[in-house]
Amino acid sequence: MDILTEALSSMRTGQPASVRTEGRAPWGLRLPPVAGAGFHVVLYGTCWLVPLDNAPGAEPIALSPGDVLFLRDGRGHILADQPTTPAEMEGHGQYRAGTPIGTVTLGGDGPRTSLLCGNYQLDQGRPHPLVRQLPEIIHLPTRHGRHPELSAAVQLLGSELENPRIGSTGIVPALIDSLLLYILRAWFEDQPPAAAAGWAAALGDSAVAPALAAIHETPSTQWTVEALADRAGLSRAAFARRFTTLVGEPPMAYLTRWRMTTAARLLRESESPLTTVAAQTGYSSEYAFAKAFKREYGEAPGGYRRAARAA
Repeated sequence: MDILTEALSSMRTGQPASVRTEGRAPWGLRLPPVAGAGFHVVLYGTCWLVPLDNAPGAEPIALSPGDVLFLRDGRGHILADQPTTPAEMEGHGQYRAGTPIGTVTLGGDGPRTSLLCGNYQLDQGRPHPLVRQLPEIIHLPTRHGRHPELSAAVQLLGSELENPRIGSTGIVPALIDSLLLYILRAWFEDQPPAAAAGWAAALGDSAVAPALAAIHETPSTQWTVEALADRAGLSRAAFARRFTTLVGEPPMAYLTRWRMTTAARLLRESESPLTTVAAQTGYSSEYAFAKAFKREYGEAPGGYRRAARAA
């Protein structure tokens, strides 16, 4: 069971939105906060990311060709050729029919920088704890030989954007979508084993990872702490402590969270009757399921489904 993919799928509310940004020095682009998570890929040239807040550690970040940035909460920021260059809200936009992304051009007549910028539509109202524990900004600089798959995806993306051909309209969105998984995989793999904590440690833990996989694979099973501890090869108490430390909540609390997350996705994306949704998420009756769902989401399953379809 690929828990990373499952966690992201549970938050996804739509396809990624993207724009090709072409700047010539001096240039600066002010980007307001967005719903979901933001990303930037430097395809050519250099630039700086300047955070818009004064939080500790919110220093300008120098970016080079091939660098990838992931902004967990879609926070507002500035992209510019230099940290001190004044920024404008938007450049000159162009969106051609039949192309997967738009373009923005801005600046003067100096050195060129080309980026792919955009956002992944993720529901931040109820983020999966795996995503919530990520750093606010993940910067993956170009490193020779590191994360070859991510580097290859960036190169393929740059090639398709520089020279669109037959099939590019389908290829580019798929590459952008895959980029999110490559970014997060690279970040998790970069965590030193001795320093890994939280979900970065949980996904590789010999006891917790099998328990998480079991919950994700069959949330309808009537799991108990004892049954999950048996899979982990630990005593009930030792397993519960280890799970809670790494995941951030006790096993049964996470089981309920994932059942409700799964139920919400089924309500949004399928026509399954409530009795079927209840059975697939471990509830013996529609009444028990509806009561649990309303406790988590603040509304009945039927109302949630109608609101999701109307959005």
